[in-house]
Amino acid sequence: MSYVDGFVVPVPKANLPRYREYAELAAKVWKEYGALDYKEWIADDVQPGKLTSFPQAVQLKDDEVVVFSWATYESRQARDDIMAKVMKDPRMQNDPKEWPFDGQRMIFGGFAPFVEG
Repeated sequence: MSYVDGFVVPVPKANLPRYREYAELAAKVWKEYGALDYKEWIADDVQPGKLTSFPQAVQLKDDEVVVFSWATYESRQARDDIMAKVMKDPRMQNDPKEWPFDGQRMIFGGFAPFVEG
């Protein structure tokens, strides 16, 4: 049974080159430890809603763009094991003040399968 972690982050447009480097490293680390896949997608057709939306959820500013990401795993147990290793990896140990995005406005969570087509 598969498992996925999802992430939504606001990234300043000026930081996109740095964010790409950060995301490419993250993809490498996650996959080294066993993630089946790791993807990062930049908002292309994401509008503010009347009640909620991706931009509203991350309190998007005018100079930012939404990035939607996910990592897939073989199972919840595999995810827990992989995430523990990722969080201990020295390449992932950096000060959140140095991140190319505002981590306080990041949304993330793990999801179990419900419908798979």
